[in-house]
Amino acid sequence: MKTIKLLGIAVIGLLVVACTGTKAARQQGNLLSGTWILNDVGYENNTGSFKAVIFGDAEDICFEGSQWFFRDNNNTGRYTIQPSSLCQSGDRFIKWSIYEPANRLSQLQFKFIDEKRNDISGGLGYRLDIVNLNEQTMTLKSNVSVDGEPVTLVYQFTKQ
Repeated sequence: MKTIKLLGIAVIGLLVVACTGTKAARQQGNLLSGTWILNDVGYENNTGSFKAVIFGDAEDICFEGSQWFFRDNNNTGRYTIQPSSLCQSGDRFIKWSIYEPANRLSQLQFKFIDEKRNDISGGLGYRLDIVNLNEQTMTLKSNVSVDGEPVTLVYQFTKQ
């Protein structure tokens, strides 16, 4: 009976450790918590004029000035696109986490959910490299391909 109790306690301990993530990921999640404004979407690693639909949602221009909210106690949030003649305004709800791949930058990963926290993206989501994250600013990057050439999208945020 003692062995079963010890085994049960060990399994619960492993589950708690596995679900909590690393200390660095928790710290980044705490810094991320709150409201951010996406000030600029820019491009690196290629020349020319670009126009992109971001996250399968809206054109890059629609994201400039968008408000992003991250809640760290349940890893949910949303971003809100402002109304304009080019953009479908409104809230997009997300479930997010910090992913820590080996030998790379930490990444913000998210997928779309509905108001009841149900996955509406079929399990698919997005990952953005966390280049900078502090109490006031955040810079995220994602790599895409344009006509077979690499382009890096750069997202510049400030905390509200």
